[in-house]
Amino acid sequence: MDALKTIANGSLKENAPQFGIGDTVRVDVKIREGDRERIQAFEGTVIAKRGSGVAETFTVRRVSYGVGVERVFPLHSPNVADVKVVRYGKVRRSKLYYLRDRVGKSAKVKERLK
Repeated sequence: MDALKTIANGSLKENAPQFGIGDTVRVDVKIREGDRERIQAFEGTVIAKRGSGVAETFTVRRVSYGVGVERVFPLHSPNVADVKVVRYGKVRRSKLYYLRDRVGKSAKVKERLK
């Protein structure tokens, strides 16, 4: 088990971004199209974080053209180029799955002042 941990520690990102549940983040993802590679941004609210170490993932939700879209990103993946915090959210839950059932202003997360 220790050998797996040492291998996993080698693939962790040193400057992993600090963000929490309820924060609005912009995730830059590397997209491969044939032999070309470009960066696509996905901005939304972090509704869940799970796992630890190499297997740590976070779920980002946004509403695009009236349809809710959720994507799960591995935090330490080489395809995740950057994660920037746009806005800090004030929440009292570790999972914000209740936002799926809400529309309009009730689906917003209050801003936390730093």
